[in-house]
Amino acid sequence: MTIRVAIVDDQALVRSGFAMVLSIEDDIEVVGQAADGAQAVELLTSTPADVVLMDVQMPVLDGIAATERIVAAGSAKVIILTTFDREDYLFAALRAGASGFLLKNADPDDLVAAIRAVADGHALLSPEVTVKVIARLASGTDPVPGAPGPPSRATNGAATHRAAAPDSDAARAVQSLTARERDVLTLLAEGYSNAEIATELFVGESTVKTHVSHVLAKVGARDRVQAVVFAHRAGIVGAGD
Repeated sequence: MTIRVAIVDDQALVRSGFAMVLSIEDDIEVVGQAADGAQAVELLTSTPADVVLMDVQMPVLDGIAATERIVAAGSAKVIILTTFDREDYLFAALRAGASGFLLKNADPDDLVAAIRAVADGHALLSPEVTVKVIARLASGTDPVPGAPGPPSRATNGAATHRAAAPDSDAARAVQSLTARERDVLTLLAEGYSNAEIATELFVGESTVKTHVSHVLAKVGARDRVQAVVFAHRAGIVGAGD
């Protein structure tokens, strides 16, 4: 299957660079480019795409607002690309429904892998992003509004590697998981990819995909990002790390 990609950035040189990187991949086709968020929204009304690479700071309509419109319309999945390692961009992107978040200085191989993962229905949650999400949980701030369970209480300025106190709703949802589903959720929350989970549990990757789907449905998570938030709220991972 060919993955159709649209590139959105207000710098023509950046767009050309990404297009060049992707042009050598047999399973990826760049189907369109846009210089701002408004152009991106308009582009996707006439040009189907599977994944959009979206800059943040752009004229007319910024990348976060454009992402919200694109996701709401079901036009495509969005990976936010930015030169700024800022938490406000990260969490705004997650709230807008982005499926991934990468810095522009990421390796080309990481960009290609991210596109394939998002096109395959996964959220791109790198260990670095996981740490930022956990930090918000530890401070008692809801990192991704709409994620399963209410915000946890603050934990006296807890360090990023400590889990927030488990909440009762999340704890009850855990009871619906099988032992293997709980194993999958634990590894998922620790940043493992499907392939890595399959290796760890000695099962096929297709089996892992099935388990992940069941986990998301049972805990009421939209994607892997919300599943990670859930795992920490439920106390499945994080304590004593």
